[in-house]
Amino acid sequence: MTQLSDGADTLTVRIDDRVLTAVPDYVLGVLAVPTVEVAPAPPAVSALLTAAEDALHAAGLDKAGVAGLPGIAAWREAYRTVGVNPNRFPCAAESIARRVAKGDRLPRINALVDLCNAVSLDAALPVASCAVDGITDLVVRPADGTETFLPLGAPDAPERPEPGEVVYADADGRAHSRRWNWRQGHLVRTEAGRHRLLLTVESAHPGGRSEVVDALARLAAALNDLSDGTRQEAVLDAGTTSAVLRIAGPVGSDSGSRS
Repeated sequence: MTQLSDGADTLTVRIDDRVLTAVPDYVLGVLAVPTVEVAPAPPAVSALLTAAEDALHAAGLDKAGVAGLPGIAAWREAYRTVGVNPNRFPCAAESIARRVAKGDRLPRINALVDLCNAVSLDAALPVASCAVDGITDLVVRPADGTETFLPLGAPDAPERPEPGEVVYADADGRAHSRRWNWRQGHLVRTEAGRHRLLLTVESAHPGGRSEVVDALARLAAALNDLSDGTRQEAVLDAGTTSAVLRIAGPVGSDSGSRS
């Protein structure tokens, strides 16, 4: 199965109350980009990712040190709260930070994925790019077990999230993540070409909102050079649980609302 079809003008993003009951400090920052040409990373983005890797290398953290970073430690506790073993299923931020802390470099994918990885390493928070062509509603909620998840790179091997597992789900019963932000689904992958994107930053610790806002600002600054600047931002938490974002016009157009 290929990328989702186009046609949606708005995207409603929402946090289910049950998620906030379990993890009251959860914050979800979103940055919607109506149209962007996803291409190989330009030198500025490559430099950001290399600098973030170098900083983590210099910190000399081992696996336990990565797990103890405040943002990641809070995600480990959030996972335990919702019944996920963070040792077996580390959040996205911990996964890439562990890899880099061992002295490795992350694979270079494209401008948007590399940018998100750079900001994630710096902030020690999960940061993701999702192609949302055709999606009208995206909710962070417990799964009921009937959703379909297509693993990244293996769309012909569909899975069913476990009942109660936190996922990003759409109105058509598709799950676009597993175990909250442990794995992203195939349908929302960011690959080369022109797409509508939703960039996400998530925190689970007290005071995390300011760090989410700072990470969104870094993403937005880089997008000034990667797109025409058309975008919308929102920060969701227990006080504001939903936002309607303009994802205007078919893929390939430059229409949209400027924030």
